[in-house]
Amino acid sequence: MEKLIVILGPTAVGKTSVSLRVAEHFGLSVINADSRQIYADLPIGTAAPTPAEQSRVKHHFVGTLHVTDYYSASKYETDVLHLLRNDPEFTNSRLALLSGGSMMYIDAVCNGIDDIPTIRDDVRAKMKQRYETEGLERLVEELRVVDPEHYAVVDRKNPRRVIHALEICYQTGRTYSSYRTNTNAPRWFDVVKIGLTRDREELYERINARVLQMIDDGFVEEALRVYPYRKENALNTVGYKEMFEYLDGLCTLDNAIVRIQGNTRKYCRKQLTWFKRDPHIHWHHPDDLDGIIHDIEEQVRV
Repeated sequence: MEKLIVILGPTAVGKTSVSLRVAEHFGLSVINADSRQIYADLPIGTAAPTPAEQSRVKHHFVGTLHVTDYYSASKYETDVLHLLRNDPEFTNSRLALLSGGSMMYIDAVCNGIDDIPTIRDDVRAKMKQRYETEGLERLVEELRVVDPEHYAVVDRKNPRRVIHALEICYQTGRTYSSYRTNTNAPRWFDVVKIGLTRDREELYERINARVLQMIDDGFVEEALRVYPYRKENALNTVGYKEMFEYLDGLCTLDNAIVRIQGNTRKYCRKQLTWFKRDPHIHWHHPDDLDGIIHDIEEQVRV
């Protein structure tokens, strides 16, 4: 494989439909780069490719894990690179296609991530128990003491990030910040990045409409099925957190819907801020399919 085509963009922008058309045009499968669509239990709340869409084009890393399975950007990097190096589908082709909106997953494949050790099960279980019994505020303060450098930059409202940093500190005896070298790993392929974007108002309307469609498709019932696992990291994400509060009787369904829409818009802005920092992305409106395909053809031509 010589070139990796990456179709990226914010949530609800239209990545799935574009990636399907691009995959069909070039005769490729799709490597999913959405960190939640990888879980089989969450097809509605993550807007995963439908069975019909997956019948059109083969997808990798969609619905392959249970919500109790541990996964990370580092593991994703390892798994995708192994697939690209060893699967005849990719070793016998010049091109591969990756599509999604999970910023760290995309960066992991394109640039590599720091060589941070895999956390042992016993350490993960202990920190999970501490989070449930002591709460996030206590762990954030602990991180301030043991790794003030990372404390200064970490999202202190994100339990997963705080807990993971503490796991590294206690398993290795080193600070999490000492592992962060921010150097790009060598790759044997070139990366062609196609970014999808829409006007902010149009994007927000699509987000609001998609949340309503998720409810019509059975999102409440899906959330109820995974409710027993609500403490798992896979469910610490927009949509499920709000839905669990509704199921706990802490808000009405209408209130949960409004909050999901608002928090999804907030996440969308975060994605756009992250992607806009990358000067190598070629931006297109999703409806400009001919322009997208022409751009890719120009970039992959040898």
